[in-house]
Amino acid sequence: MVTDARPIVTARLGQPGSWTLRTYLASGGYKGLRRALGMTPEAVTQEVITANLLGRGGAGFEAGKKWSMLAKPRPAYLVINGDESEPCTFKDHMLLEGDPHQIVEGTIITAFAVGATKAFIFVRGEFALGLERLTAAVNEAYEYGALGTNIFGSGVDVDLVVHPGAGAYICGEETALLESLEGKRGYPREKPPWFPAVKGLYSMPTIVNNVETMSNIPWIVLNGGAAFAALGEGRSTGTRIFSLSGHVVRPANYEIEMAKTSFRDLIYDSRLGGGIRGGNELKAFVPGGVSAPWFGPDQLDMPLDQDAVGKAGSMLGSGSVVVMDDTTCMVRATWRITRFFHRESCGQCTPCREGGGWLDKIMRRIELGGGRESDLELLLDVCDNIAPGLRWPPAKTTICVLGPSIPSSITSAIKMFRDEFLVHIKDGGCPFA
Repeated sequence: MVTDARPIVTARLGQPGSWTLRTYLASGGYKGLRRALGMTPEAVTQEVITANLLGRGGAGFEAGKKWSMLAKPRPAYLVINGDESEPCTFKDHMLLEGDPHQIVEGTIITAFAVGATKAFIFVRGEFALGLERLTAAVNEAYEYGALGTNIFGSGVDVDLVVHPGAGAYICGEETALLESLEGKRGYPREKPPWFPAVKGLYSMPTIVNNVETMSNIPWIVLNGGAAFAALGEGRSTGTRIFSLSGHVVRPANYEIEMAKTSFRDLIYDSRLGGGIRGGNELKAFVPGGVSAPWFGPDQLDMPLDQDAVGKAGSMLGSGSVVVMDDTTCMVRATWRITRFFHRESCGQCTPCREGGGWLDKIMRRIELGGGRESDLELLLDVCDNIAPGLRWPPAKTTICVLGPSIPSSITSAIKMFRDEFLVHIKDGGCPFA
């Protein structure tokens, strides 16, 4: 069911000038920072551990646990990932435009907690308005005394840099982001042995967190980690923004309580998605970004719970739920996803670089009418070479997870809609054209 949990990170959106310091202060802005500065860094970290705030960028790793893993020596750095590039994911974009001071405050609190005096917010370069408002918010924070030397007279120093990226999907991967931030090409780094918390930006210990993750920090510090943990169930605590798109009546970002709300609620409830457009039937949906395996109508009642979705063979990932109705050509949808990943591959690893290209070509051939029945087994064979066993989560065969994620849409589509592929092959083209 849809609960009456009050929004945490979207509470100010819709207010006049929600992106300005004036509106932020009038609604309690920077009170969390003032409280945090009266605590020890360890106490702030413990509140986030108690909250069990899972990272909102895709991997779902516990934020507080990540902070506590930061190695010595110092200096340490804090990097915020605002490169949101996953297709149909637009929640961070909204927060950057609508409430940048919340992100800035969360970043300063986190920097204090982990002992970093230098923080960076890496934002996708195409987010022009978001970049403009975030930069203005940082300047306002400096003028207000929330950034710079001796913040609010506490003796704490934090400087914050806003860095626009160049629009590469791969820079959403944390180590590729660090490479780009250092002025190099966005190539993911091999890990293990070196994770960013041990050897990150400029080879120093670094924490990388997501924009939405940072937006939760001021509320957690003000209200306590236990209050956050009281929302949701199990490991899936608090509220979370889900980017609902595709064939629904009301595509939008919705902040809802985790675990207690189901995919059915999100898609069909009149306060949320409002159902399938035109009265059509649901055919399939992607539960967590286009790199996630698909679900069918029989999984609508699954809760929006990190572990439940994982056990069912997919992930909540970036929080993007893409709905496809019964007018959708599943071959074309699969091909578009495959083509995207092929084009966004950094090219370092053979399975991703070459395998992604082969899959793109085969999918194109089937969609445009030149497919052969043997292509289905060929697709699965190539997929198995990229991600052996075709299991989820996929086996690691490349430096980052982009390559092994490419097969997920293809294997889902063939498993669920094999007949549709065969119709394309037999009829020499797409029946939905």
